[in-house]
Amino acid sequence: MKSSSTDLILSMLQQQLGSGIAIARVDATSGGCINQTSTVTLADDSRYFLKVNQGSLLEMFAAEADGLHAIRASSSLHAPEPLGYGVQGQQAYLLLEYLPLQEHGDQQQAGAQLAALHLHTAAQHGWFRSNTIGASPQRNTQTHDWVEFWQQERLGFQLERARRNGYPPRSYEQGLRLKEGIGALFTDYQPVASLLHGDLWGGNLAYLPDGSPVVYDPAVYYGDRETDLAMSELFGGFGVDFYAAYNAAWALDSGYAVRKTLYNLYHILNHFNLFGSGYGEQAARMTEKLLAEI
Repeated sequence: MKSSSTDLILSMLQQQLGSGIAIARVDATSGGCINQTSTVTLADDSRYFLKVNQGSLLEMFAAEADGLHAIRASSSLHAPEPLGYGVQGQQAYLLLEYLPLQEHGDQQQAGAQLAALHLHTAAQHGWFRSNTIGASPQRNTQTHDWVEFWQQERLGFQLERARRNGYPPRSYEQGLRLKEGIGALFTDYQPVASLLHGDLWGGNLAYLPDGSPVVYDPAVYYGDRETDLAMSELFGGFGVDFYAAYNAAWALDSGYAVRKTLYNLYHILNHFNLFGSGYGEQAARMTEKLLAEI
């Protein structure tokens, strides 16, 4: 790590921890494609996890910190403690508790604790603030009507971005038809507004050395718990024990088998908007499948 970079990191940590600290080493880590991430070890052997991005993205880190606080306050799944965020120089940063994470652990406990997270409910769907899903903005305007929330804040929002990003007109028109018709998937199902992780794919779940689960990088809001379960299935990484433990704690409705495609369409459209390529074709296939259900 160049001394200029180390000096900047030291300034960031001093902003949160005070002036009487010294850095022993900075180790870059693989933290996804959005932020620069590193583990910082101080002279007293204490460790911290640091996320850095351009200064204009401070609110992204502020929202992430709020999401982590919400998950931690639920006393369900463990999440790293946010220690502070700010801007130093031209860069925004988020300082987090360091946790020694590993890939494998107790998936049964993870499933049961996810159900416990979802048992924390609110009067309205949405959240008190917008945040991000990956690198994309995510609106969370609060409403009592879940179908309206999904139509406007999720499916409709991504469809309009996709149209601007070159989504084929026929696929866009089918998406609008689906948006108007999704109420048919909720005639016998009225979800409560559960506290959600919001971005629950396998890369955002890890384990402590004792096997207990840890989640991070959330896109928190209140909504249908099925959305978290659906995304957990989208890219894999969650085993049979995870789903068995979740269902033992709070069984899923039979209509989930269809609605999970609707919920994952949001993420596939988001991937199209971020990365393009074959995600557009996948989104169109999912849309056609759902239109056949309604």
